[in-house]
Amino acid sequence: MTSIEQLPTPCLVVEERLLQANLDRMASQLSALGVPLRPHFKTCKNIDMLRRSLEGQPGGVTVSTLAEADACARAGINDILYAVGIAPGKLPAVCERVRAGISLKIVLDHPDTATAVAQYARREDLALDVLLEIDADGERAGLPPGHPDLLKAAAILAEGGCRVTGVMVHAGGSYRCRDIDCLKRVAEQERVAATTAAARLGAQGHSISVVSVGSTPTALFAQGLEGVTEVRAGVYMFQDLVMAGLGVCRVEDIALSVLAEVIGHRRGRGEVVIDAGWTALSRDRGTADQPLDQGYGMVCDLEGRPVDNVIVRSTNQEHGIVTGRDGAPLEPVDWPIGRRLRILPNHACATAACHAGYHLIRTADSSAQWLPRCQPQLLAGNRVEPGQAQGVMP
Repeated sequence: MTSIEQLPTPCLVVEERLLQANLDRMASQLSALGVPLRPHFKTCKNIDMLRRSLEGQPGGVTVSTLAEADACARAGINDILYAVGIAPGKLPAVCERVRAGISLKIVLDHPDTATAVAQYARREDLALDVLLEIDADGERAGLPPGHPDLLKAAAILAEGGCRVTGVMVHAGGSYRCRDIDCLKRVAEQERVAATTAAARLGAQGHSISVVSVGSTPTALFAQGLEGVTEVRAGVYMFQDLVMAGLGVCRVEDIALSVLAEVIGHRRGRGEVVIDAGWTALSRDRGTADQPLDQGYGMVCDLEGRPVDNVIVRSTNQEHGIVTGRDGAPLEPVDWPIGRRLRILPNHACATAACHAGYHLIRTADSSAQWLPRCQPQLLAGNRVEPGQAQGVMP
């Protein structure tokens, strides 16, 4: 292990104490509501971190790619929900995994997709488990819970030999909230959409065992989850500036940051140049529509303490431009070449996706443990066989 002062920049660091506190907070919230967590692997993409989030949970996980499903299956995590509307072109890959013994559930939200799934499953003589995606607020994919196509899609699947096992809802509208009362209302709206759709399907004779809801904001602020069987969430383990802007967490709760170094000054403009551009921070500008725009990230010192009103204002591929939030010039003497900084991300998932892995910082001795992320672009044939190395992102 190395210390944070020795790490190459730019790189991704996670503070273990904050990670654990975020995991504990979600576990406590859902325990009080009596509903288990199905953590979303897309945020961390690291098996060690995923196992932490599964402590005390039944063991099911959510993924957004088949490569993530493979990584989970190789680690012995076999109850997997592929929570992106299935593309018909991926059905051969899905069936390959089901035949290999992976308990893989897929989702869809259109009768035409249901027809494609049913026809393929019939040809392959393979029953697939399918969840119907429900739209709670018009923000993302899904069918409104009362739409006629809900029962139509379910009937098509059943006639094709597939099992309609449940419904899935993601309240994307939670990201537009600006106060806690709004988060509570959207959480209830999400729950009602899911349970209403599940009841309609049950009344038509479908055996509905899964009523799945989730986003980090709604999971943490739901007041009740009657009728729900599981909650999905991912960004909660790291938190980010978007979540802080929503009031979901405090800035001090954000466990993930990008370690960077000062490499230059733009003296005529009072700006500082760092070696972390959009390839390290991502292009996500999720705080742009919030009351406090954080640019491309909030600047902190090496210990993770925010530097008042200083943000990464703009990025090039490998360079970040640091400036005062209000445009006030920064003095070069305060920002010497070689000074190390940590940048808190707008969107933890997007920023983490720029990196091959994390340096997990342990508070006791400031040591850093390397934790790799699964790398889909290195998976030959979009699949890694058991025991095959994953490598590191170039």
